[in-house]
Amino acid sequence: MEEEVEFGTLVPREDSRGAAELKVLLAASGLDLEPGIQVFVVGRAGARLVACAGLTEGVVKCVAIDAEHRGANLALRLMNELVHLALERGQAHLFLYTKPSNAALFRGCGFHELVEVPGQACLMENTPVGIRAYCDSLRLLKREGGAVVVNANPFTLGHLHLVRQALQNCDWLHVFVVGEDASAIAYEDRLDLVRQGLGGLERLTVHEGSRYLISKATFPSYFIKDACAVEACSTAMDLLMFRQYLAPALGITHRFVGTEPFCGLTRKYNEDMHRWLEAEEGPGPAIRVVEVPRLEVAGRPVSASEVRRLLALGDFEAMASLVPATTLARLRIKYAPCT
Repeated sequence: MEEEVEFGTLVPREDSRGAAELKVLLAASGLDLEPGIQVFVVGRAGARLVACAGLTEGVVKCVAIDAEHRGANLALRLMNELVHLALERGQAHLFLYTKPSNAALFRGCGFHELVEVPGQACLMENTPVGIRAYCDSLRLLKREGGAVVVNANPFTLGHLHLVRQALQNCDWLHVFVVGEDASAIAYEDRLDLVRQGLGGLERLTVHEGSRYLISKATFPSYFIKDACAVEACSTAMDLLMFRQYLAPALGITHRFVGTEPFCGLTRKYNEDMHRWLEAEEGPGPAIRVVEVPRLEVAGRPVSASEVRRLLALGDFEAMASLVPATTLARLRIKYAPCT
């Protein structure tokens, strides 16, 4: 039956009938149609939808094949069509999240495992050398010491305080700026503000964002039904990637993080850091997690969310006590609310 399947593309937001067909096919495989997928490659046997694979910014999602048409050949054809579509869209490097039980199927389609959260999710990429090449580039900057990972949305005096405290407790500090451009402040600005804000400090390296720092914006939820499990799995995968690949390549032995008095999700992330990075058993050497008390101004911990609230109000006077002068100037020029 596989030779009767013809392939095409489908954009869910532009084709409500096609989106309804996708939901039916995915539901039969125990999957949900994840919102926001840009385009699907779809296979039809006559008028019937029998195969689909979604693509969003180089991440493969929502792959399903009708039970009557399943087979290694159709899966391979489907993924080949998706790879060709991605290339046409300028996306040669692809990532794929799936259940660990499906990893063998995707290995047969040219994907390679990166990291697995046991029993929950597996991350794969469509090249055997991607992570190796990235780690090779990191080794050129290897200096044993600690690490800080920041979103810096935007960069605050709290971030500066965290870095200064970390430098007091390690010989060298690696500062990673999360690269996913899904924040209020554009990535290029966040990276520039971190570099400017840390410009006077020695013994540190600022690293640009990488797709190997797992983003909650790209982590899928369509095959994990429990919302809490999605959050926990995303966190675990992010930390395991860091422990298995990035930390050994750079000689990182400690990871520094600010305490979290406000956000329950971030506080849980800190707890999960201890679990996944400090455990004796795990991929790569264990990493000690050091929580640094938040900087306080006028009796309140400094937070980027408070800065964003003040930015929405255009209250730069109140903001001035929470951010470096470089951050304040950039926000005034590029992010002041229209009046």
